[in-house]
Amino acid sequence: MTPTGSSLGTLDPARLSELDATGRHVAGDKPTKEAFLHTVMYDKRRDTGAVVHLHSTHSVAVSCLSGLNPACVLPPITAYSVMRVGALALAPYFPPGDEKLADAVAALASQHHAILLANHGPVVAGRTLAAATDAIEELEETARLYLMLRGEKLNLLTNEQVEEIKRRFPV
Repeated sequence: MTPTGSSLGTLDPARLSELDATGRHVAGDKPTKEAFLHTVMYDKRRDTGAVVHLHSTHSVAVSCLSGLNPACVLPPITAYSVMRVGALALAPYFPPGDEKLADAVAALASQHHAILLANHGPVVAGRTLAAATDAIEELEETARLYLMLRGEKLNLLTNEQVEEIKRRFPV
């Protein structure tokens, strides 16, 4: 994972933090203070091959809104949000690096591969790195659409359409 305090624009792959299956740092630079977000997703979702956590603008903006449904933050705006993200859960706010955040994510991770951390950003697990990055990119675009469309009358996918998508394309 990326080392603590790193910027993706200047990230040197040779300095990536390497952790073992128990979360113990084994090589590379010191890992992020939020390494537990990754390890808890691997622990609770056995089919996970990669975990991505970002502080992306639109997702963070949505995570700061009040009145969100914690079981499904974003409505089914597009088929691809249903296919790649599914029901986005909301974890309560804890300061960055707080171990209580690990417990909050652990409580949601077995049912959700995508979790939005309140006032913080998303964490997404995928079978592969490509699947995790595709899902988090779709989450960010759906968050952007959601913010753009707030206050407008929406034509959301129906429950039947959502179920058909989930049947054809399991998340």
